[in-house]
Amino acid sequence: MDHSRVPVLEALQEFRRRGDVVFGPPGHKQGRGTDPRVAEILGLDVFRSDVLTLNGLDDRRQSQGVLEQAQELMADAVGADQAFFSTCGSSLSVKTAMLAVAGPGEKLLLSRNAHKSVIAAVIINGVEPIWVHPKFDGERHMAHPPEADDVRDRLREHPDAKGMLLITPTDWGTCADVRAVADVCHADDVPLIVDEAWGAHLPFHPGLPAWGMDAGADLVVTSVHKMGGAIEQSSVFHLQGDRVSPDVLNQREDLLGTTSASCLVYAALDGWRRQMVEQGHDLLDEALHRAERVRARLRELPGLRVMGGEIIDEGLAAEFDPLKIVVDVRDLGISGMQATEWLRTNCHIDMGGSDSCRISASITHSDDEQTEKLLVESVRSLVERADSIERQPAVHLPEPGALELEQAILPRDAFFGPAEQVPAERAVGRIAAEMLSPYPPGVPVVAPGEVITAEIVDYLRSGIAHGFLVPDATDSSLDTLRVVARP
Repeated sequence: MDHSRVPVLEALQEFRRRGDVVFGPPGHKQGRGTDPRVAEILGLDVFRSDVLTLNGLDDRRQSQGVLEQAQELMADAVGADQAFFSTCGSSLSVKTAMLAVAGPGEKLLLSRNAHKSVIAAVIINGVEPIWVHPKFDGERHMAHPPEADDVRDRLREHPDAKGMLLITPTDWGTCADVRAVADVCHADDVPLIVDEAWGAHLPFHPGLPAWGMDAGADLVVTSVHKMGGAIEQSSVFHLQGDRVSPDVLNQREDLLGTTSASCLVYAALDGWRRQMVEQGHDLLDEALHRAERVRARLRELPGLRVMGGEIIDEGLAAEFDPLKIVVDVRDLGISGMQATEWLRTNCHIDMGGSDSCRISASITHSDDEQTEKLLVESVRSLVERADSIERQPAVHLPEPGALELEQAILPRDAFFGPAEQVPAERAVGRIAAEMLSPYPPGVPVVAPGEVITAEIVDYLRSGIAHGFLVPDATDSSLDTLRVVARP
């Protein structure tokens, strides 16, 4: 296929050349009505390019097929049978993918280290989650993707499961053996969905972890805004084989997706695909060398533990994305959250992620010598000034097994059923009726329907004292918890 073509961008360029005057949405009329004070910050071109796909770029009556052409090019670029663009982010795309495989009351295997958006999908569509627990790394207090044997065991216990949702890479860059998990699923003729939100770049360089389509996954969801070059909310479904029906996937996406899709997202996805096909290998090659230099320089600093390929040697993950710079800062006497706040306040850099133990930075094709130097020097300043950072109460990190809670009732039934708010200490032994997801990183420690334990209450309450945010809790202080009402 001709990857110099960018159908959405070309149609947008033609729309602007024609100078069409639109008498429908958006109401700003391609910037004519935009407040100049807004345009001064956002730029007028953002509004000039904000065009409805229908009756603007791609009138169905004329069958221009602009979006379809762009999606075909994307599929060809990454080796998928079909690709579908989504403008609602992968939080919605994953929900759609799950709905395409399992419906209300049906079973679906799920990695328990999933983001809260996955748990939300379980609640919305009423599936019965069969949790496949990740491999917990007690020393790092980190969850790595489950292994193929874990998936095989759960499929044997639940042969009526409709499929498996695997999250890889994790927020910290550790990756599953996707090929092995796909083989296990396909042996039982069930599809493998891969939530590869952090892996949009993987198809474009052999030095990166295996790309889900190449490794045999049936349906892969990527967030191109995370490690790619598209704007926020840019997501793509990649599909191959016949275990997931494209018609069903389209139908489910139509059920959940917006009817006012952003042309800005489509255009950014289209342009990023062209860039990666034409220049991706060289751009990512430079990024990989840059990341290795950063990792080597940070390893020279005292008090830091920088994660890398040893995670594979230790048998904790199948692969590791080297573009993730993950640094444990506990030996500095501070938490990752404190480190992130200090770096933002004092060095004006925003880290990609943090938790009670570590910070992380994503190196992409967009970085250069200036950002490389800034990152290293800022972390060096953190190390030199760590003693000046006020100590916070310690987070009581639970043992890995304590995070595997009993699922007593379906998440949907717990979330929507009768509930009551009780003091935290009285919630022990009760069934949760809410999600409790410390931010960062947004993985629920407690999902609706799970039995709350004393260890988890202690962990979360100590986290709040340290500075956790738990935005999905009914009571953000966690003085009280929402639990299923007793009969």
